[in-house]
Amino acid sequence: PNVVQPPAQEPVPVPQPEAPKPNAPQPDIPQPSPAPVAPPSPPVPSTPPAPPAPSTPPTPPAPQAPPAPPAPPAPPAPLAPPPPVAHDAKVTSSVPVVIVASPTPTPPSAPVVPVIPSTPPAPIQPSSPNTGANNGGASTGGRPLWGLTYSPYNTDGSCPDVNTVTAQLQKVAAATGHIRLYSTDCSQLSSVLQAITRNNIALDVYAGIWLAAGPTRMQADLDQFVAAAKTYGTGLIKGLSVGNEDISNGMSEATLIGYINQVRARLQAEGLSGIPIYTTEQDAKFSRAMAAASDIVQVNIYAMFDGYFANLDASVKSVIQRANHIKNNVAGGKLVRFGESGWASSGNTGPSPLSLANEIAYAQKFKCAAAAAGFEYFYFEAKDAQWKAGAVASEQNFGIFNAGFTPKFDFGLLNSC
Repeated sequence: PNVVQPPAQEPVPVPQPEAPKPNAPQPDIPQPSPAPVAPPSPPVPSTPPAPPAPSTPPTPPAPQAPPAPPAPPAPPAPLAPPPPVAHDAKVTSSVPVVIVASPTPTPPSAPVVPVIPSTPPAPIQPSSPNTGANNGGASTGGRPLWGLTYSPYNTDGSCPDVNTVTAQLQKVAAATGHIRLYSTDCSQLSSVLQAITRNNIALDVYAGIWLAAGPTRMQADLDQFVAAAKTYGTGLIKGLSVGNEDISNGMSEATLIGYINQVRARLQAEGLSGIPIYTTEQDAKFSRAMAAASDIVQVNIYAMFDGYFANLDASVKSVIQRANHIKNNVAGGKLVRFGESGWASSGNTGPSPLSLANEIAYAQKFKCAAAAAGFEYFYFEAKDAQWKAGAVASEQNFGIFNAGFTPKFDFGLLNSC
């Protein structure tokens, strides 16, 4: 599922289903060459005393230039909303999504090159209890779903006020204990943290920084993230996704990893280094290099867009198998989490039957299978995205709430496995 740009304000993106969307190419950022293997005796703790090399085929190390200190972070910009840009539209593997684009900011005359730390920072352990190979089940804390993606935009695409966000989150908290945001535009991160803090809403927040609109928008999101984290503290912020499906939409891997490192360096400089940092991408596009640059591996996986359909049990089995493939072959022992998975209640994407009954059935079967396999997940999504004007019907109808934030079904139907 992907988000379409609201009309004029500064909405933030919503997830992309699974198909590439053109993006202005970003400059490739060279990666630091691997350090040469230390002599066999004494062994260096961080590397094996002797070959074999890493899991990827070895290549001769290139000479490294002397490391340069990272550029000092720019002072945080005021919390003014960033210029309006197009929201993410869920790109599918089989059906094109109609997007109504809003004006996007004019790119700077010279490209902004992400800052890459001279030496990679030590990995930050995720705050989740499942810190490694998904050995335990993902507890929902007595609520139907482990997590839910949340895009706060009003039906007309405008930005909601904090009272609206508060009322929505109080309903969301009946369904889950964890929410995923995609951006900081519309002051959404600040509004969410303010609503949770002032009203004691039982929710954790997994924030996002939007990359698809270019470095100017990325920097505005990062500045607002830092300001919100310093204002409300980091206790509620359990993770930060740098981008969403950007490789699928044309960004180079080197550019994406450069952005991840830039965000990590900025947060370390601001004293916010305890927050896990990672990216989110479709499972077919998630590489070992991206996993190495991330503190956890977060993947978007759908069966709804497949070119065949047998039954919902087979669809759920397919997405769990794909997540296990990432865990066993890509993640390198790091936690694997679903960044998105879901089923629309109406529309047409091909052979998969879209209906409210199948949305309920998929949600129930998926949450049970994910828990049994030990995967945390964000179900897509909280409310129907009627703000995605011009999008196909399936894009607008993934929510477990309708656009007016009324539940589309009894959440108690999701409690049994």
